[in-house]
Amino acid sequence: MLLELLKEVLPEGEALPKSFYETKKIIRDLALHYDKIDACPNDCMLYWKEASNDSECRTCGTSRWKTIEGNSDEQITHSSNREKKVPAKILRHFPLKLRLQRLYMSTKTASFMTWHYENRTKDDILRHHVDSTAWQTFDYLHQWFSMEPRNVRLGLASDGFNPFRTMSIAHSTWLVVLIPYNLPPWMCMKQPYIMLSLLISGPSSPGNDIDVYLQPLIEELKELWESGLQTYDASRQETFQMHAAVLWTISDFPAYANLSGWSTKGKLACLSCNKDTCFLRLKYGRKFSYMDHRRFLEGNHKFRSDKYSFYGSKEKRSAPIPLSGRQVLDQLENINITFGKKQDTGAKKQGKRGKKMVHEENPLEEKSSDSAAEEKEKPPKEHNWKKKSIFFSLPYWEALLRHNLDVMHIEKNVCDSVIGTLLNIEGKTKDSVKARLDLKEMGLRRTLHPVTTARNKTYLPPACFTMSPKEKEILCSILKNVKVPDGYFSNIS
Repeated sequence: MLLELLKEVLPEGEALPKSFYETKKIIRDLALHYDKIDACPNDCMLYWKEASNDSECRTCGTSRWKTIEGNSDEQITHSSNREKKVPAKILRHFPLKLRLQRLYMSTKTASFMTWHYENRTKDDILRHHVDSTAWQTFDYLHQWFSMEPRNVRLGLASDGFNPFRTMSIAHSTWLVVLIPYNLPPWMCMKQPYIMLSLLISGPSSPGNDIDVYLQPLIEELKELWESGLQTYDASRQETFQMHAAVLWTISDFPAYANLSGWSTKGKLACLSCNKDTCFLRLKYGRKFSYMDHRRFLEGNHKFRSDKYSFYGSKEKRSAPIPLSGRQVLDQLENINITFGKKQDTGAKKQGKRGKKMVHEENPLEEKSSDSAAEEKEKPPKEHNWKKKSIFFSLPYWEALLRHNLDVMHIEKNVCDSVIGTLLNIEGKTKDSVKARLDLKEMGLRRTLHPVTTARNKTYLPPACFTMSPKEKEILCSILKNVKVPDGYFSNIS
């Protein structure tokens, strides 16, 4: 209907395609199409290459096709008098090679693709990714790659979102996007140049099994690194062999675990610190606290000798040295994993619910001496690896090993916690009874320890940041009336 309307409105309307099918054919010629790859609904495998004709998963035995009530084998829809099987899950893969070639089809965009080499200011000030140590180290290790400034450096980001725009529906569709860093900073992070590579359908997050869905992209990246792709440069009117490489990944903390293979839960939650992570299990908060960040300060910093504010001791240790790619591979030598989500039986699920109910009914109940003894007897964990990341199949990844955290998520979470604590919002504040009890347990900030009154009630002494109702009103009015540049501030409400 839209095409018919456009034909009537536009003077040259007859040149438009006659149907939606013809429109899709034009888009395919513009290298903007995507490939559908069937996947196991349990995230075990993709039905591609040698498994493209399989009808059930090789790992869990689940059918490739959807099932409906009254038809246990497969769902069949009738379209144009033909029977068509409906896949249970589909991965949408947007080919990367053609999109990279398109960057050089326009004379204007092609000239900007060498900005990082020809036009940037070289004064050792960090203005662009090319000024970073990671980029320069990569160029030093792979000089043949850096000799051609038109070779593409990429960043990979991944996250999940709810396409239904409501929190009442538990659904998480995941996407993987690539950012070309050859472009200047005012272009590379803009929407027209951010390339969608993979779209992983829900309803749940792929989690640790995201490597299954990354296979088509990783295969393209290996080909672009090893053999390259013959590309026409419109700005220089010549053909060259284009290569490409992913320098790092960007994600929030949960996706960081999915991409790197290092679990961000438990005692050893930091990949950079690895087995040297400093942790403390809070007795009342029942969470792990990661202490001793003074190790990362300069040797003569005053905080290093501050006993009162930091756990009652001086800090003389130096910062842990991050592991090299070779050391990481040595740790991963005996790690074997079978991808896919295991299906829990009803009894197991009931058992989990029962444990959760007990935990919720007694949030401050201390562990028995027997369970505490059992926990002490457990051998200490050497590392927190859950898998060998698929990125290690890239020939250059061992020397990079770069997984970065998204600043936006960190800023938002810190801001939420600060505002929630200042305004003492129930459920948002970090200054709770459990937090004060943990301070008392560790012997820190004695003026903030909870006090039991004569009526057997718990009194929390005010902290330096405790605000009166009038002060809270002033803070809220400031946040309501503050004016900042467009795109700089999120909705504070």
